[in-house]
Amino acid sequence: MNHMNTFSIAGIQMRVSAVTPNIEMMKLKIDITMNLYPWIEMIMFSELCAYGPLTYAAQEFPNNFEEEMQAMAKKYNIWLLPGSAFEKSEGKIYNTATVINPDGEIVTRYRKMFPFYPYEVGVAPGHEFCVFDVPDVGRFGVSICYDMWFPETTRTLVSMGAEVILHPTLSGTIDRDIELSIVRAMASVNQCFFFDVNGLDTGGCGRSIVCGPDGRVLHQSDSTEEIIPLELNMDHVKRSRELGILRLGQPLKSFRDHLGEFDIYHPGAKSEYLDSLGPLIKPTRLETLAKLKMQEDKIMNPVSPVRFKGDGLV
Repeated sequence: MNHMNTFSIAGIQMRVSAVTPNIEMMKLKIDITMNLYPWIEMIMFSELCAYGPLTYAAQEFPNNFEEEMQAMAKKYNIWLLPGSAFEKSEGKIYNTATVINPDGEIVTRYRKMFPFYPYEVGVAPGHEFCVFDVPDVGRFGVSICYDMWFPETTRTLVSMGAEVILHPTLSGTIDRDIELSIVRAMASVNQCFFFDVNGLDTGGCGRSIVCGPDGRVLHQSDSTEEIIPLELNMDHVKRSRELGILRLGQPLKSFRDHLGEFDIYHPGAKSEYLDSLGPLIKPTRLETLAKLKMQEDKIMNPVSPVRFKGDGLV
């Protein structure tokens, strides 16, 4: 009888305050999770869960928060990804996630590659991809929130061998529906588990989602506090990658067999079209400004051909 390779992860969807630290509540949630589900082997939280989304809480790493999380990982003999926190380093601020092993040791840290520009002001991008191995289980990759909007990030982690993407998120905006579809798409085209954990209140609108390597939704949360304990069958990833999604498409193999043919990725490649899109700035009321400008032109120049129809310009 074949032994199934399984690994159990619990995502914690919890309320996040921006004015007081959330560390004690995170510790309580870990206690509750391990009391209810003692079979859990890894716990992960949402993006910026410890201190909230304001950069004033940025601090250097290592720090007391990491030490407290290391103690919790060791206490329960679990892997722990306690969301992320703003890191001060050499005059810059990064959005940094820490990975802790069951011995309470920091295995790696990951700096978010794609801060949510132009909104995540003052946060510098990281430049290193992050994968780590869980012995006798598999390889895991870490990305954070907006990273997944760039398929290259997940594709690179998977090309490095990642079978599970751990994805802390802080999303409270009206595009959450779109993000749910992106998680499903990234899981399927990369044939991996995708564990997306969002926060609540200042930590997001919830609706965490976990998808499997065939893109199917394993769990989707509502917008209330929740513990999400799931046992993942790691063999499912290998079989999907070897035999195809639902025994159909094999996108990783096809991607491998066509590597090097995408000119836009070549060093120094330029795109006149992309360059034409203008600077990365917050949208403003450009349409309103344009209308006022045209009204002003008509007043100043009565022979102007500008005509109005209803509320719009023609």
